[in-house]
Amino acid sequence: MNFLRSTLHWNAFFAATLFVSLAVAAAQEPTAGPQAQDVGKQSATVVSKSYPPTLVQSGRDLFRQDCSFCHGRDAGGGETGPDLTRSKLVTQDVDGDKIGPVVRNGRPDKGMPPFDRSEEQISGLMAFIHTQQNNALTRKGGRKGVDASDLQTGNVEAGKQYFVGVGGCAACHSPTGDLAGIASRYRGLELEEQMLFPRHAKSKVTVTPPSGQTISGTLAYLDEFTVALIDPAGSYRSWRIGDVRYKVDAPVNAHVELFNKYTDNDIHNLMAYLQTLR
Repeated sequence: MNFLRSTLHWNAFFAATLFVSLAVAAAQEPTAGPQAQDVGKQSATVVSKSYPPTLVQSGRDLFRQDCSFCHGRDAGGGETGPDLTRSKLVTQDVDGDKIGPVVRNGRPDKGMPPFDRSEEQISGLMAFIHTQQNNALTRKGGRKGVDASDLQTGNVEAGKQYFVGVGGCAACHSPTGDLAGIASRYRGLELEEQMLFPRHAKSKVTVTPPSGQTISGTLAYLDEFTVALIDPAGSYRSWRIGDVRYKVDAPVNAHVELFNKYTDNDIHNLMAYLQTLR
């Protein structure tokens, strides 16, 4: 029951943490007062280190290929993605000892898939991110957005094949049905968010009371004590957990299960295909 309740309330949690990967507690906007003072203290403790230009360049190219759709082209954050130049984890990282595990293992519960990268590639990413952090600490300015071009790097045909094939997307979705015109309704990071974690997807529930007659509808509430739904007539109905049996069908779970299966190419290609559904 705790798992089901967690599923019910994950929408609110995920809206606040979607695309969070390297940043554990990244500041969102530069402000005056205590927060600004904390940033100043952070900058005072960061030891600036320079890296070979070729290493930074290789890291920049890889970052813009794999990471910019969430974190911006220069690691300065996107509209919903964290600003890695203000990340405490990046500040505490020493030669990739914290960045590397996050890149390789991902954070599926927060929307970041794992990336299989070599030691050399990790070193390049680390050098680029640290260089961007060092640059950010020496200049004024806020977060950067994500350019539309950052989200248009995939292969449309490969994305379509993933959609109808191994991705299993076509089992629940249709480009001429529920997804028709989705690229007109959502753009940029909003579309990416809908692809990875459709927070507005409604869960269904079937309740079986002692009489044996099942009642189905849209899940309205669930905790350790109560399960409630909106039936097809629009009426709110609730029961005590101990008095009934129930089964929840949460469409979003299928998206969550893909987090451990996505490759970076899968995400780019699928996003490119969805952008054609106007």
